[in-house]
Amino acid sequence: MNTIVVLGAGKIGRMVAHFLGHSGDYRVRVGDAQQVAVDQIVQNVQACEGQTVDFSSESDLDRILDGATAVISCAPFHCNPLIAERAKLAKVHYLDLTEDVAVTRKVQELAADAESAFIPQCGLAPGFITICAVDLLEGMTDIRDLRMRVGALPRYPSNLLRYNLTWSTEGLINEYCQLCEVVLDGELRLVQPLENLESLVVDGVEYEAFNTSGGLGTLATSLDGRVRNVNYKSIRYPGHNYLLKVLLQDLQLKDHQDELRAIFERALPATLQDQIVVFVSATGTYQGRLTERTYAKTIYHQEIDGHAWSGIQITTAAGVCGVLDLLCQGELPQRGFVRQEDIGYERFIQNRFGRYYA
Repeated sequence: MNTIVVLGAGKIGRMVAHFLGHSGDYRVRVGDAQQVAVDQIVQNVQACEGQTVDFSSESDLDRILDGATAVISCAPFHCNPLIAERAKLAKVHYLDLTEDVAVTRKVQELAADAESAFIPQCGLAPGFITICAVDLLEGMTDIRDLRMRVGALPRYPSNLLRYNLTWSTEGLINEYCQLCEVVLDGELRLVQPLENLESLVVDGVEYEAFNTSGGLGTLATSLDGRVRNVNYKSIRYPGHNYLLKVLLQDLQLKDHQDELRAIFERALPATLQDQIVVFVSATGTYQGRLTERTYAKTIYHQEIDGHAWSGIQITTAAGVCGVLDLLCQGELPQRGFVRQEDIGYERFIQNRFGRYYA
């Protein structure tokens, strides 16, 4: 039985540990700076043990990684370079959920001569949305546009932002503030976050979408020369973008992100009653005719094994656990850098964890 280390005992870490611990095929070892968070998971998850871990301590990381098959980092994105470095030395497979571009580049550098697999960006976006996008492109030529849109939204919004905290506040602010990679007219470019506002309708509900950082993953480079335009945007309810610009630009909170984080965590309640909206569209030539293929789906919060889980917990954890399953079954490369584009859609969606997207 493989031992899997889960670093980070927050919203996503709890779901990852639950999926793996209740599968019957994995032993779970949880690490977090907060003992109470570790204890909560250990008490509720089968085949699970835990310990406190300082994510900035090499000795703490080395101790929890000892003898493990793989580590899944659900820690804050800025902790991942050191975690990946220690995983490499321990010859442990490394997976994470990061959307941060700079962190992913560092992980890719570490993977160059690694004796284990390094698979960053295994969640929802980047992650599943990348797997889905590549599947839509299959058989297409002269590809004109690839549009990727994802939103984690409250089902019952009750404030002017029409938003609740459903995942990492730090990660949310990071994607709102960092430059965004796009491919425009065949050239890789960086564009401003929050710009290029558009409206779209999924399952009869009207939303808005705008530039955010990180969701494109490695697609911008892997599709170089194949697709004329590639972009990623976050989906929100109409009006969210306007209020974000008031906060980040007019009130200059983009330059005071710790203050913005405190405001969000003080004023925006969390919720388990959410929905994940996914929209991917590819336009190109198929069998001699200009064709558009679209994947659109709304995934809701639900009860699993007698516990209530949010949609963002389910989809993010299903993404990384599905990839881990494929890795441990020998269906993915066992060393070096593995991109989400290397993971087949059908294999993923038929997986016991990936099926939550089906």
